[in-house]
Amino acid sequence: MATVAEKKQAYDLWRERCKQVQSITDTALLKKETDAEREQRKNRLLANYAAFCEYYFPHFLQLRDKTTGEVIRTIHNAPFHNEAARKVKATPNLKAVFMWPRGHAKSTHFDIFMPLWLMFQPKRLINFMVIVGKSEDAADRLLGDIQAELQFNQRIIADFGLQQSDGDWQEGEFKTKGGVKFLACGRGQSPRGLRDREARPDYIVIDDLDDDELCRNEKRVHDLTDWVKEALFGSLDVGRGRFIMVGNLISKTSVLFNIAHTHGVFLSKIQAVDKNGEPVWREKWTKQEAQAYAEFVGYRAWNKEMMHNPIVDGTIFRNEWIHFKKMPKLSKYDELICYTDPSFKSTTANDYKASRLWGKIGPELHLIDCYVRQDTVSGMVRWLYDLYERTRDTAAVQFFMEANFMQDIILDEFEAEGKIRGYQLPIMPDKRKKPEKIQRIEAVSPLWERGFVFYNAALKDSPDMQVGIEQTLALERGSRVHDDAPDADEGAIWLLQRNTRQEKFEPVFCKRPTARNTW
Repeated sequence: MATVAEKKQAYDLWRERCKQVQSITDTALLKKETDAEREQRKNRLLANYAAFCEYYFPHFLQLRDKTTGEVIRTIHNAPFHNEAARKVKATPNLKAVFMWPRGHAKSTHFDIFMPLWLMFQPKRLINFMVIVGKSEDAADRLLGDIQAELQFNQRIIADFGLQQSDGDWQEGEFKTKGGVKFLACGRGQSPRGLRDREARPDYIVIDDLDDDELCRNEKRVHDLTDWVKEALFGSLDVGRGRFIMVGNLISKTSVLFNIAHTHGVFLSKIQAVDKNGEPVWREKWTKQEAQAYAEFVGYRAWNKEMMHNPIVDGTIFRNEWIHFKKMPKLSKYDELICYTDPSFKSTTANDYKASRLWGKIGPELHLIDCYVRQDTVSGMVRWLYDLYERTRDTAAVQFFMEANFMQDIILDEFEAEGKIRGYQLPIMPDKRKKPEKIQRIEAVSPLWERGFVFYNAALKDSPDMQVGIEQTLALERGSRVHDDAPDADEGAIWLLQRNTRQEKFEPVFCKRPTARNTW
């Protein structure tokens, strides 16, 4: 529960927000309209969600110069924002999960824009809204955002009249002059019997209910899922109304995951970038910005927060099995193999491509160098040629790739790079008939557990090394995470172990004994 000082600070921040809303939505600068023109414009905006957002909420969608206050550019809604609004409006009895990435305006649209869009329709579509947050204080703050718009947004007041309300967001509820009620509720609180006289909630939005601490406790997740389905959903009038949950999938052990996989629930699942790495909200950020963000936060955080692909330690490898050490000179190794998993025959930069240089020295296996990147085939090929040129004068590295991949565009890229460099890389196909991938990787995992595998300490903090380790730790049956690095590791280790087995087998030749009659 917030302290008195924290409540005062929150209120002061809210007042500043109200001043900003009032200033930016000032109607003095808008063109003069006749009553007929105003009604025509209102009808157009109420029929077009994107236009409604841009007109009434410029303070959310316009980037302004901090010094002059001038508008630099307007960030338009993404298609998925508008599709979601149409779905919500068209479905009076909706049970839905909107699984969107961080920074993609989930709260803005479902807690502010959409409720007001529904509220101001010619035939009002919302009468009693409940916002549910991680805590009561968090829900109250979400409620404060919508109250600020209703009381201080000059464009709303000019078009729809004064919305002065009874109650206050800091007390957890308020009601507009027109009779629409808004109420805040923290997770786990009893919402039973929620009603305003004869009315029950008809719009419930559950906003970012999960957090990391909750998701580590399966019983708490189970209990909270029951609370959402029973007590919270039960506060609707026998299921009538819009029942919406928004968030990003931070764990498969989560309320969001459970509700999304409940029969009859509509799911909108939006990932931050498409299969080519292009942002789905192109109006907000560029491909280069998305790549820079991913590189900074790391593979695991990017997949968890932006791609709904939460990565936790899998069931095959454990973090305590990952050991680093200083690598000896390449000339000290018994054998060196660089194995490449180029993913698919694709020139796009979305799939991970992995090349892993492994060395065997006595019983130990060392990951000496590595490449694990979302890159084009040509980028991968250049790295392999560079590795060959770095090592050819000091050690004999054998280069391998799965035979199925050594065709078409892959070989074309090797040949093209070879013409530039004046030689062709001596890469050989791995022609073995492979068992199922997870089965193969599980078969070599005891080498990690028994302490025979070491990683190059000099590359401990490199992105290639970190991504490879995260892919390895996340691996489990049924997992959808990328597995290019552990797949390439298995290929190299299998070849190194095979060669060792062949060397240790020394056949003994001797004279065949003379057959003797024993009867």
